[in-house]
Amino acid sequence: MDIQYEKQIGENIRNIRTEKRLTQEQLAAKLQVSGCDITRSALAKIEVGQRHLYPDEIKALKEVLHVAYEDIFA
Repeated sequence: MDIQYEKQIGENIRNIRTEKRLTQEQLAAKLQVSGCDITRSALAKIEVGQRHLYPDEIKALKEVLHVAYEDIFA
């Protein structure tokens, strides 16, 4: 995967999270409650493009943040 694209996806997630007025800790907790085993640290790495997203994490982010896949991958 292209590192610039990964950074853009991370930035999109961070922008959505901040628009929803959630901290990384709050979003990680919501994801964990939904069954997605992710830490705040892993979420921080995703947001800066240092960690890949797994399919189950993408699905959980979409559902927890109430956004379309296009919002994440735009």
